[in-house]
Amino acid sequence: MVQLSSSPASSSSSSAGCSSPSECSPPSGRPGSPQRSGAGPRRVLRRVLLGASACVAALTAAAALPAAAATGAPPPVRDEDRVGDHLTVTDHLTVTVRHAGAAHDGTYELYCHPEGGTHPDARGACAVLARSTRWGHDTFAPVPQGSACTMQYGGPATAHVTGTWAGRPVDATYDRRNGCEIGRWNALVPLLPDLRS
Repeated sequence: MVQLSSSPASSSSSSAGCSSPSECSPPSGRPGSPQRSGAGPRRVLRRVLLGASACVAALTAAAALPAAAATGAPPPVRDEDRVGDHLTVTDHLTVTVRHAGAAHDGTYELYCHPEGGTHPDARGACAVLARSTRWGHDTFAPVPQGSACTMQYGGPATAHVTGTWAGRPVDATYDRRNGCEIGRWNALVPLLPDLRS
């Protein structure tokens, strides 16, 4: 059976030959260093203050993150992308529609920020693109492989969209061969013509 001492300081002082417990176990933990009154509380206070200042620094850094990161919007335009008061990169798309009927077929140019070009509804097309653009999400992404799509046919219309949107190249094709593709097309109306009956 092992017997434990009720006072660790008394057992260490007797083994080391110290005349008092303060000589053998100073607050600094270094043998033989003199005991300073209040050294322990000062050390604890210093650690608390350092920890608190680290927390304040972390919270300040988190608060300084751009608002765009919190909302999922694209990052702001950098100064090196600007020339005077104008952006050097403008959102520009070419939309080619075929087999949608004489009123809709053709090739249209679309500029956004500011809106313009030969597209019949440039303002509406830019607005739908702006609403569809989210950080980390490809606005023009194809229907994912293996998607379960309804077997409905939306007609022979096709569209091809090329150009630049939000600083990224675009080369996307659209058709209306099943429910997923029809939904993908309809999500970009009026960039693509509204063919819903």
